[in-house]
Amino acid sequence: MRIILQRVKKAGVYVQNKLVNEIGQGLLVFVGVGQEDEEQDMEWILQKLLNLRIFQDDAGKMNLNIESVKGQFLIISQFTLYASTKKGNRPSFTQAAPPKMGETMYQLFIDRLRDKSNLVVKSGIFGADMQVSLQNDGPVTIILDSKNKY
Repeated sequence: MRIILQRVKKAGVYVQNKLVNEIGQGLLVFVGVGQEDEEQDMEWILQKLLNLRIFQDDAGKMNLNIESVKGQFLIISQFTLYASTKKGNRPSFTQAAPPKMGETMYQLFIDRLRDKSNLVVKSGIFGADMQVSLQNDGPVTIILDSKNKY
């Protein structure tokens, strides 16, 4: 599983020019599921996501996790995180999970995130053509890959 997380002041997701969901301060998280991903990959990502100290404390140091600042999550599915550009100029997505598996893991990711935190968790629509807007805070952008733990 791969995610890109961005610390945001606010973020929103639109489908067909209609607002689907929005958050205030928190994390915008793009989630990609690979065809070899298992629940243990998701659990590792979730633990990292909840415990990363990337919010500023009173001294201006990145020392607080999302729960410390009562932040919110906006979770967006993004199979293109598994793009391979090794050959030619057109990306290949053969390493991305098939749609049914991807949607199952994406929804499980959201459900587990809600279970593991007492924070607001909102999402986009799996498989939809979405437009995402954000006000990046920092900017802070971090990539996590469950197959690249060490």
